[in-house]
Amino acid sequence: MSDAGPEALVGLLAEESRLKVVSAVVLGATSDQAVAGATGLDLKTVRKALERLLRGGLLETMAEGHLRVATERFKEAAQRAASARPQPRPEELGATADQANVLRHYLVDGKLSHIPANRTKRLVVLDFLAGQFEPGRIYPEEQVNYTIGRFHPDYAALRRYMVEEELFERRDGFYWRTGGTFDLGVE
Repeated sequence: MSDAGPEALVGLLAEESRLKVVSAVVLGATSDQAVAGATGLDLKTVRKALERLLRGGLLETMAEGHLRVATERFKEAAQRAASARPQPRPEELGATADQANVLRHYLVDGKLSHIPANRTKRLVVLDFLAGQFEPGRIYPEEQVNYTIGRFHPDYAALRRYMVEEELFERRDGFYWRTGGTFDLGVE
């Protein structure tokens, strides 16, 4: 099971009796008799489910003969699924090459994992976010929140930083871009 993918793990838990058996073991049942008592399943069904779960590597028998859930399998499955998921490159999200060098450390699945504490790096992130807005256009606060919120849930802090760093100006709940990197479209 350790080299099986997340699909195999889900497959092991897809049958209700096997799910009940795993739940009983998680809650402390250490034998087939205890599992049957905890789940209300008949002993034949419990033993069949145990056999499949043991063969699949989701359950293990300890030295004393007690059952144990191989919880590390869930971690392995999550890591395998995460590594198989395609990660958008910062450039695909509109970052310049210079921005991308910094953003690679902060973007996970196209979202900011956190706001950099280092001002220099934070300015790069803010510049990238400012680039999501068209120069010369006025935006209501709700639209600014939505656009920034696609990258990080603390859009209010990012919006405030953008105003403080003079990338945006604000008046009466409306914002417009006043700084940052601009693509002049000149080659």
